[in-house]
Amino acid sequence: MFDDTYHTIKAPSEGLYKEKGSKFLAFAFPVRTVEEVKAHLDQLRKDYFDARHHCYAYILGPNKDAFRANDDGEPSGTGGRPIHGQLLSADLTDTLIVVVRYFGGILLGASGLANAYKTAARDAIQNATIIEKTIDIRYRLHFEYAAMNDVMRIVKEYELVPRNQDFNLDCRLDVEVRQSLSVRFYDAIANLRTVRIETL
Repeated sequence: MFDDTYHTIKAPSEGLYKEKGSKFLAFAFPVRTVEEVKAHLDQLRKDYFDARHHCYAYILGPNKDAFRANDDGEPSGTGGRPIHGQLLSADLTDTLIVVVRYFGGILLGASGLANAYKTAARDAIQNATIIEKTIDIRYRLHFEYAAMNDVMRIVKEYELVPRNQDFNLDCRLDVEVRQSLSVRFYDAIANLRTVRIETL
């Protein structure tokens, strides 16, 4: 049985780390797209326009296949990478963490910087509510009204929530099926000769 779940954060959260006068403000956001990432970054750059750096990292997708780490002018590998490392160690995806730095006048050195960004990011994660989500596949079912009972029986059996229902002469509804159940569900619907199923 393959794993069809992933972890993300339920809502935005914040963290803080102080070192030798420098302040590191961490902001974690649940995100689904690069556009959402950019919107949060733009807003933080406006809200904290007087900060020296806005380092960030994000991971997107159930398979964690889209990610980025950005040092925003800090020495290479001291800002974005430690933040990204905290996302990985917490096994999170669909999550953005931005750490805003106010310079306190004393240089921290590469290892000090990396530790500061890591600790601030970890604080934001510890203050977040982590939730488990399932990887779902969306299907659209097309059928004649006469097949309604058979379709709804299978939908109920798999405990699915119908969406975008249209029950006229030609009926249509969308469902989201957990990936590990999707093949069995597809076969059950396909066995109803009068029903057409498409993957969205």
